[in-house]
Amino acid sequence: MTKIIPERSDVPAEHRWNLASLFSTDSEWEKELVVFNTMIHDAEKGKISLGTDRQAFLKTLKDFEQYLILEERLGYYADLRVTENEGDSVARGMFERYVNLSTQGQAAWSWLSPAIQMLDDNFIDSCLKDSSFEDYRVFLSKLRRFKPHVLSDAEERLLALQSEPAQTPKDAFSVLTNVDFDFGTIETPEGPKPLTQSTFAYFMRLPDRSVRRKAYLQFYASFEAHRHTLATLYAGSVKLDKYIAKVRKYPSARAMALFPDNVPEAVYDNLVSTVNRNIPALHRYYALRKEVLGLDSLRHYDVYVPLVKEIKIERSYEQAVDIVIEALKPLGEEYVNTLRGGLLGGWVDRYENKGKRSGAFSAGSFLGNPYILMNYKDDVLDDLFTIAHEGGHSMHSWYSARNNPFMCYGYTIFEAEVASTFNEQLVFSYLYENSKDEREKAYLLANRIDNTLGTLFRQTMFAEFEERVHEIAESGEAITVDVLRKEYRGLLEKYFGPEMVFENVSDLEGLRIPHFYNAFYVYKYATGLSAGIALSEGVLKGREKERDAYLNFLRSGGSRFPIESLELAGVDMSTPEPIEAACKRFAKDVEALSAILKAK
Repeated sequence: MTKIIPERSDVPAEHRWNLASLFSTDSEWEKELVVFNTMIHDAEKGKISLGTDRQAFLKTLKDFEQYLILEERLGYYADLRVTENEGDSVARGMFERYVNLSTQGQAAWSWLSPAIQMLDDNFIDSCLKDSSFEDYRVFLSKLRRFKPHVLSDAEERLLALQSEPAQTPKDAFSVLTNVDFDFGTIETPEGPKPLTQSTFAYFMRLPDRSVRRKAYLQFYASFEAHRHTLATLYAGSVKLDKYIAKVRKYPSARAMALFPDNVPEAVYDNLVSTVNRNIPALHRYYALRKEVLGLDSLRHYDVYVPLVKEIKIERSYEQAVDIVIEALKPLGEEYVNTLRGGLLGGWVDRYENKGKRSGAFSAGSFLGNPYILMNYKDDVLDDLFTIAHEGGHSMHSWYSARNNPFMCYGYTIFEAEVASTFNEQLVFSYLYENSKDEREKAYLLANRIDNTLGTLFRQTMFAEFEERVHEIAESGEAITVDVLRKEYRGLLEKYFGPEMVFENVSDLEGLRIPHFYNAFYVYKYATGLSAGIALSEGVLKGREKERDAYLNFLRSGGSRFPIESLELAGVDMSTPEPIEAACKRFAKDVEALSAILKAK
């Protein structure tokens, strides 16, 4: 029976999120957008008296804070409305008007950072000692770190105004690959099905190898036909990174990307070198995959097909929430009661409707609830893990907003992935320990192996590629399509090992990864998983000290730099140990799965 996807208007209210914590209606949003516009026009008023006395400076900071709070509220609401139905022209129009005003606002306030940098150090020190500046102490301290990299008022304004056109390589890549590319259709036993960016993953998981091969080659044929354009777009993005780093006086684009989080470049290097040392475990997994699938040669289109057939267990959304809450009980009553209340009481947009954005995400803000978009399916086990994953993000936002002033409540991506993967570890442990079915255990292990592979090993491979390409650009060498393909193929061969036989087009994968247009952040997924694994182990053993330390980490928000906040939680990411431990657990999971599958 074909499932009927409902219109947005037909989705029951209890299955939708309630955005009233942001704005009760679109009309209320419209009124505040007018206020926002006025704030933008008033942005330079504080410029006249900035630095003449502490109270004048404090007022400017408060005005800036109120502007940012409203900007966040307006942006979150408009974006969430668009995700409900991306074909809704009213919602899209709201979002576009917000983006236009927000860009103007960035330019209007661009004078503030360089003006603060120019203030006398003694004056800033006196402000930091004044209790009335308490809510701004972290903000000012972190901002002052950027002093060597902040330009003049006029130069900062120019950079702010170019922020929108600077998105052109990324936007052009997205339109080209998601709109202009026509990948055609693929014949399947159920008839022809469209091949798209979204359905490619579906085809790679099909048991029919001939269909996988056909889809793989047909998909990459489009990338091959446009390889020079794609290479030029990515090279343009890398050159822009190089330009901004040079203008702001950073030694490299990577140093610039890591500077805001105060993450030593050694952390990046530790990740790459530690994962490289543990690549033999990854090669053993691919050898197991080749053996279990009964293949003479393992191909790139064979690495995503499930080794264990998916367990079909019907669980309603409410039942899935019950399991997640039970698994997270080691975190204490406040955590689980708050999360349960949110998951069942208006935080979550639960099911698919026509036009709704695919996938899932958590969107936390200072004044509103930490909303979650889902497309939950009752018979997909991964969706249960997604509830736990996004719930981890949302609870991180919930604790951060309630324990920090606005100017330092926002945590970094480096920290964000800890809270989500932490929850996944607890849910896996709960399901695995309570399962009496060896097939279900094998499925859970295979699922965790694939998730670890995708988050730890694959993201590290991406991190290596980004590092190498930027090094090429910064050395003055040309970034051509042949250079990009050569670098990426070398990494494919290193990570996949001797069992893998690649196609001529396999290295074109390096030209289809959208993450590369936001340089040097994918490594945070790997470090986040490693930290989440390390922190969850102590909590799973019922240790109250480790639990309290973890909850304090969630409460810390952006009040500390991520390495510092994680160290207080009990894991030192400046060392290779957490990465090493995550790699070792991956190796153990592979051995455990091998034992179960070979015992059949």
